[in-house]
Parts: sequence; structure tokens; C-alpha cells
Amino acid sequence: MTYRSLLRRAVAAGCLAALMAACNDSGTLGPPTDPDYDPMIDPADFGGPVDNPLFPLVPGTTRHYEGETEDGLESVDETVTNDVKSILGIEAIVVHVLEYVDGELSEETFDWYAQDDEGNVWYLGEDSREIEDGEIVSTDGSWEAGVDGALPGIIMQAAPQIGQRYYQEFYLGEAEDEATVLSLNASVAVPFGEFAGCLQTEDVTRLEPDEIEHKFYCPGVGLVLEESLDGDERIELVDIDAP
Repeated sequence: MTYRSLLRRAVAAGCLAALMAACNDSGTLGPPTDPDYDPMIDPADFGGPVDNPLFPLVPGTTRHYEGETEDGLESVDETVTNDVKSILGIEAIVVHVLEYVDGELSEETFDWYAQDDEGNVWYLGEDSREIEDGEIVSTDGSWEAGVDGALPGIIMQAAPQIGQRYYQEFYLGEAEDEATVLSLNASVAVPFGEFAGCLQTEDVTRLEPDEIEHKFYCPGVGLVLEESLDGDERIELVDIDAP
């Protein structure tokens, strides 16, 4: 949930080169039914590790998050696995996410990421399972780039610029998260530590336009904090188990 966002469930200052085909003449993303969103990616441009300093994925690493939400005390364990999944000819690294509410497992997700040669980290989909009383009750929100019209998005740019706006995921009517870069020098304090020089984004989804959240990504660590704009939810990094 943390990488994917509390919303659950790029670009005002100029378009990312890899997303030029996704932008209209004004340089901003078009409406949710815009047929021009069609990011061009080449498997030949992928193959290295995900080592973007704002979104490092080192296999064997587990990040632990906690926070109060409207549903109760939430804890999230995100483990970067050694597994890969082939998507659009790209070997994507698999991140296994377990979410608990008041100690009860509420969701299990497998997220798929890959980094291109320029350092942009692409989000290629997720296998999401909502769980109640130990049983899977929904797979809503699951999507895979290249399947049923779903398209890849960027979860972290190689060189973020203030004002840039970009799709993080695009599966029409199911997953349409977008982010806008607010700051490149934010400071933030969480139980894991105090950080400066962090990237701050504002994340929205057109499927729930009233829901807005801010995320903070810090160099060498990755995501350390996400909070809803209304202040009702705040999820913080509390620990990292490194290999």
C-alpha cells in the first residue's frame, strides 16, 4: 500500500522524455479517457538493478511501516524478493507486501518494478488480494501492463523536477494514480530517523478525486512517509531489515 498509495487502493512543467506520447499539447496529462496516453518503452533499455537513490530495491530488504488509519492501527511489511516477473519483455523485480489492521492480515500484494537505463523506475503492475478472516475476498486493483489495455507508469523519475506531473499507473477505471512533484528538498521525521533533501509528491487518483495524499522519498532509503492531506491517515517508516 505504501508504494501504491493510501488512495488504494507525468506533467505541468514539461513531460518526461519517456512519457512524451502520454502528454497533450499543453504538456499536461489529458483526461482519463485520453487515447494519447501510450508510453513507449523498449525492453532493451532495461536489465540493471533498481538503484534509483529515491527508490532503491535491494533484494532481501524489508521495510516496516506503521500508522493510524480510519480502519485502525495499520502495519505494512514490504519485502524486496529475489523473484522476477516478465512483463512486456522486461524482467521486473517482485516486491511482496503484507498489510495488517489491528494485527489481522488485510491485504497481500505482489508489486512489479523495473528501472530503465536512464534511472527511471517503472511500475508495471500488481497482484492485489484483499483478505478477510484469512480468505481472499477481492482482487480489485490488480493490473498488469500490456494486459486488457493496462499501461505502465513511472513510480520514480531519474531526475525529478518541481511541478512535473506523471502517471504512476494506468488501467482505465481501475488504477489511475498520478503524482506531482512538490519539493526536492523536504525535511521529514519518522520513527526510523530524521531526513533532509527528500522528494515530496502529491498523489491523486481520478477514481477518487477528493482523496489526496503526500509522500516523502529520501535519498538512500526510499519512501519514509505518506499521509492524507486531511490528516486522517499517516503511515511512517519504523524500521528496515537489510540483507
